[in-house]
Amino acid sequence: MRRAVLIALAVVVTIVAVVFTFQRKLVYFPSPGPLPSADEVLPGGRDVRLVTADGLMLGGWHFELPEAPVTVVVFPGNGGNREGRVSLARALTSRGLSVLLFDYRGYGGNPGKPTEEGLTFDARAALDLIDGPVVYFGESLGAAVAAELATFRVPKGMVLRSPFTSLAAAGSHHYPWLPVRMLLQDKYPVAERVSALDVPTVVLLGTKDSVVPPAQSREVATAARARLVEIDGADHNDEVLLSGPQVIDAVLSVS
Repeated sequence: MRRAVLIALAVVVTIVAVVFTFQRKLVYFPSPGPLPSADEVLPGGRDVRLVTADGLMLGGWHFELPEAPVTVVVFPGNGGNREGRVSLARALTSRGLSVLLFDYRGYGGNPGKPTEEGLTFDARAALDLIDGPVVYFGESLGAAVAAELATFRVPKGMVLRSPFTSLAAAGSHHYPWLPVRMLLQDKYPVAERVSALDVPTVVLLGTKDSVVPPAQSREVATAARARLVEIDGADHNDEVLLSGPQVIDAVLSVS
């Protein structure tokens, strides 16, 4: 019996050690480059380079309209690269808004490896490219990046799509048998951060979201004193949540 207990304990310790070591591979799922140029994906687009405080050079696309009242800075989720956000940029520019799409470190052929601190540097570098009013659009993990950036530079408005309350809460939902809160190196305390902000905010969620529990997005909306838009039957990456009419209307409402 004692030997069996020791073996079981050794297995648990090994699993925890492996998860701790490779945890960021369970959080970040970058798609590499190469990517087309900005004007290939949308006429008039311009390739830009973001220089971060720790010396990385990241790629981005700027779709700038001369008469646009704001620039929408898009903070992607944890998967893919900026090419997957072209439909959003197309829909927003068609409504008269300028858009900046960029990739975090490690995504879209960019150098570096993603971490919470690193993505903070990346987000602030994106702002260096923009003069004038901005609206932050954050998708899932990107909502956490946008919330942190809003504590540094307050935007005109903010749209958070499928936000979690914290990375620990999201992780605990998917891995209830692991001591997630003890293991996590990256925290992303979204609800805590938005509760301290005074920014016109819309929170969007899909009622069938299988990645971020809708209850967590509702909690973020309450903490942010935000308008809540629920899209019935939508899952996390359904097109209606990526660039559908309710998404575009939400952005326009805070622009």
